[in-house]
Amino acid sequence: MNDSSWGAPQPAGYWGPADQGSARGPVQGAAPAGPAYDAHDAQQTRPMPIVPDVPAHGGIQDDDRGAARPGGPPFRDDTPQTHPYDTMRPRSYDTPQTSPSRRTAAQNPEPMPDAPQPAPAPQKKSAGRDLGAAIGVGVGLGVVIIASLFIVKAVFVGVVAVAVVVGLWELTKRLQERKAIRAPLVPLAVGGAAMVVAGYVRGAEGAWVAMALTALAILVWRMTEPPEGYLKDVTAGVFAAFYVPFLATFVAMMLTAADGPFRVLTFLLLTVVSDTGAYAVGWRFGRHKLAPRISPGKTREGLLGAVTFAMAAGALCMQFLIDGGAWWQGLLLGLAVAASATLGDLGESMIKRDLGIKDMGTLLPGHGGIMDRLDSLLPTAPVVWLLMVIFVGSA
Repeated sequence: MNDSSWGAPQPAGYWGPADQGSARGPVQGAAPAGPAYDAHDAQQTRPMPIVPDVPAHGGIQDDDRGAARPGGPPFRDDTPQTHPYDTMRPRSYDTPQTSPSRRTAAQNPEPMPDAPQPAPAPQKKSAGRDLGAAIGVGVGLGVVIIASLFIVKAVFVGVVAVAVVVGLWELTKRLQERKAIRAPLVPLAVGGAAMVVAGYVRGAEGAWVAMALTALAILVWRMTEPPEGYLKDVTAGVFAAFYVPFLATFVAMMLTAADGPFRVLTFLLLTVVSDTGAYAVGWRFGRHKLAPRISPGKTREGLLGAVTFAMAAGALCMQFLIDGGAWWQGLLLGLAVAASATLGDLGESMIKRDLGIKDMGTLLPGHGGIMDRLDSLLPTAPVVWLLMVIFVGSA
């Protein structure tokens, strides 16, 4: 090896190895530098330079060369040429840590192209709700409604009033929890129940008067609290009064006719059939979203199912249940119910999306809350009442 290549300082008086053991004298004019070089003594006493553990500048050193390799993996062919001196030790730049491209097939085994891949587990299409609980609760509610509707009309009016109060409680509670809106519940509950009774007793005139008095009560009741948030609280209160009890008064007004129970039954049947048709057809055949930003689960195929089912049920109901009704009127009624029920469902979905919730409540297993069942019924009530008046009159 060429010792001078390491860059270490040489001892005084040393000029390198002598030719065939002969000594060389000092250069003329140079300062004396100790005794003359003796080859025999140099073999015994000459110190070797200290080899640093880490090469200068971080390079990789070869044992057979004085020059340092540049840092990083060197450029070379895929098949390296083995140097004779490299058999003494493995080269550090051929290790997997510093040269990932040099890993062998054993270190990076390629997947067998013909190896069988595990088949993905089939995903069972879910209906999205507890059908057993939903059917049981629906049947129970139907029995209560039908029994009260055909036994004593006043009891049915009471059922509607209770549903309105519970719906108002769910709505105002969610508004306060999610938006910090404190719509006054007491005047809403009292005014809402009075609104339903007034609609049954005094008709549309009584319903409008009760609505106006309820709005006034909301404004006054909220004055007893600090003024911060007054405007949004009373606005939400008036909206809740119109959305829940005022629309529900049209159900009570349908009941006042001679065939009132059958009109209400037609209204309930068409709304339920519309929802059921949309749910069944959309779940089985739904592919195209109806309003993905509002309600991702609704599809155009489901809407077509709602229209078809509702029109068929409307023709049957108007022909056999309503005095003076005709099947073609039922087709129009069913079409209108499918449209209003879908819009009502989308409207409440918009409210729930704004509030960041899935259901308005948990009172009805498999359905959510009362408001989750009233969402289609409330906007459909005035539509059915109006078409019934147009087709067969209000008596």
